[in-house]
Amino acid sequence: MTLSRNLSWVMFGIVLSTNVHADGATIAQQGAGSVVACQSCHGVAGEGVAAAGFPRLAGMGASYLQRQLEAFAQGTRSNAVMMPIAKALSAADRKAVASHYASMPFGGAAAMQSSTSAPRGAAQPKGGVAPPAASASAPTVGVTLATRGRWSDTLPACEQCHGPGGRGVGADFPPLVGQSAAYLAAQLTAFKSKARPAGPMNLMGVVAQKLSDADVQEVAAYYASLPAGGAR
Repeated sequence: MTLSRNLSWVMFGIVLSTNVHADGATIAQQGAGSVVACQSCHGVAGEGVAAAGFPRLAGMGASYLQRQLEAFAQGTRSNAVMMPIAKALSAADRKAVASHYASMPFGGAAAMQSSTSAPRGAAQPKGGVAPPAASASAPTVGVTLATRGRWSDTLPACEQCHGPGGRGVGADFPPLVGQSAAYLAAQLTAFKSKARPAGPMNLMGVVAQKLSDADVQEVAAYYASLPAGGAR
């Protein structure tokens, strides 16, 4: 009886130890073991830090966030800061953190905006939805690429996958609105250099290769300037 009871406590301890860190809120706020708190870089409300290029996580899809953490852990998505952090987290930890941030409301929108005004050549969107690039002046390259694409290069509009106003569509196409210009430009560059997995059907790999460095900066600036109220 004593042996059986001792074995039960041992098994209970093993189960407890495997779940002790699987609390997304705790990891985000306090860290886990050698892993620093996520909020140290991504902000208390998951709003990100634009000046440092750290993205917003709040309100992003859980499956999308989990896949990104797994890519960092496996080394298929390259980032000197995130790779060791993701690798140190267990699969349960990564799932828990992703779920935690997905459940958070979008916060700190002002911190992620590089500008509160509309991009050059575009009317101010209402409700976070980008207008069809209508303006008295010619639309900028960023507006055109985001809303119309460049069919001479068989380059589709960003919103064809990421939705009107860059609000995001489904599990594979995350919101672009609400992220900083620095972060968006860095990700497009990472897709171009293959430092980041290109996603379903290599869509982002194909798209990024058709963007010049100037195009990247224009598109990033456009989405960073949009109000994030309509992000999912």
